[in-house]
Amino acid sequence: MTTAPLLALALALLNVAVALLLSPLVEGVMRKLKAIVHSRQGPPLTQPYLDLLKLLGKEDLRTTGGLPYALAPALTLGSVLLLATLVPLGAAPPLGFAGDLIVLIYVAATSAVALILTAFASGSPYAAVGGSREMMMLLSVEPVLAVALVVGAVKAGTLSVGGILAWNAEHGPTISMAIAAVALFLALQAQAGKLPFDIPEADQEIMGGPLIEQSGPRLAVFRWAMWAKQLIFALLLVQVFVPWPHLGVVPLDAVLTLVKALAVLVLVGVVDAVNPRLRIEQAMGYYMRVALSALAALAFAVIGM
Repeated sequence: MTTAPLLALALALLNVAVALLLSPLVEGVMRKLKAIVHSRQGPPLTQPYLDLLKLLGKEDLRTTGGLPYALAPALTLGSVLLLATLVPLGAAPPLGFAGDLIVLIYVAATSAVALILTAFASGSPYAAVGGSREMMMLLSVEPVLAVALVVGAVKAGTLSVGGILAWNAEHGPTISMAIAAVALFLALQAQAGKLPFDIPEADQEIMGGPLIEQSGPRLAVFRWAMWAKQLIFALLLVQVFVPWPHLGVVPLDAVLTLVKALAVLVLVGVVDAVNPRLRIEQAMGYYMRVALSALAALAFAVIGM
């Protein structure tokens, strides 16, 4: 085996390790921030790790059978970890040669689709309502993600995520990329499942929505996947749209990227702490306007701005 495949494998494993091991810590930081905003002491930063350990040690109880229902947690987490290998972390995506922007968008939607199928398969009316809301949010938010990333593809002249990153790092900010970055940041709030867009879970209304019938190890895997997904999307935002400063040293660039991603998620946490939940029709109307702004960014990119 030559050096290049070994290096790609090592970087892919690093991305997966970062997504798995750091995402609970980031979730702990966001919980602590929310508690501070609400004038509470809040849980320790390590609480998400403790939650995962507790759930993984519980009995695996299921409300129904069937292979799709049984495989849904693994499919959800697996798709998120595959997404991690397609997202840059201080360097080009480790498996970028195996999939371009179109593959990334498809993989990004897979975890949400698996969650929707789990909700409908569980047999709970609350889960079905949560699954329906998740579907509507997916149809509202995914176009924003797709159009924002296509703006970068148009500017760079390539569908390669690494190529877009390199082009933006070399040419600096542009009007179209700035608008697309704002649109993607606004979509990140829903991708992370935070207020005011935690509508599918809505604990006070439908008691967890798609996950109401999940417990033990299955719930742990779903939660872990959600936490990893919000970190991965933050990394995608800062790497593709805010790649500066680019030092050219992979370890330093990786650390700098993680710091920028944490700053983005802190902003997401602040929005979560100070906003009430929107109704589903309000959220869909809001993201329709965000999608229009992303389309405006695409128009600017086409004319070279």
